[in-house]
Amino acid sequence: MALSTAGSDPGIILGLDPSLSCTGWGVIRVEGSRISHVANGQVKTDAKAPLPDRLAHLDTMLAAVIADHAPMCAAVEEVFVNDNPQSTLKLAHARGVVLLGCARGGLAVTEYAPRLVKKAIVGTGGAAKEQVQAMLRVLLPGAKVAGPDAADALAVAICHANHRPLR
Repeated sequence: MALSTAGSDPGIILGLDPSLSCTGWGVIRVEGSRISHVANGQVKTDAKAPLPDRLAHLDTMLAAVIADHAPMCAAVEEVFVNDNPQSTLKLAHARGVVLLGCARGGLAVTEYAPRLVKKAIVGTGGAAKEQVQAMLRVLLPGAKVAGPDAADALAVAICHANHRPLR
């Protein structure tokens, strides 16, 4: 896939879709105007576990992903406000852990609104999740995606690749 603003330096980008129940992560490699799939997955937490334990599990698993793949930067989907304040608060807790984990790993973090991510992948900010997943199969042929949250994380990483500044 050709990128709209390709730099010349190869690099690894970590995309993250934070959630307390299931945080998606995706790693892509950027080389010039080409991207390729490296890895993806989901960090699930036990809904019955105490909140601090769930957050600690998310932190531990994210640290392992960063250590395993040595990304040069991270891209995180921005928080959106739910109608349910409890859900928004849980998402904010998970997002805080993700941002802290990236900072602890020495990664610069860029945040993207969900509509911008969808527009970068599908061409319209109102795209359905299924449309994003279908385009990911085109953009990252052969990639086995771990689930919808991992797909969202890969989309965030690709969005960052398309919006990164020229080097």
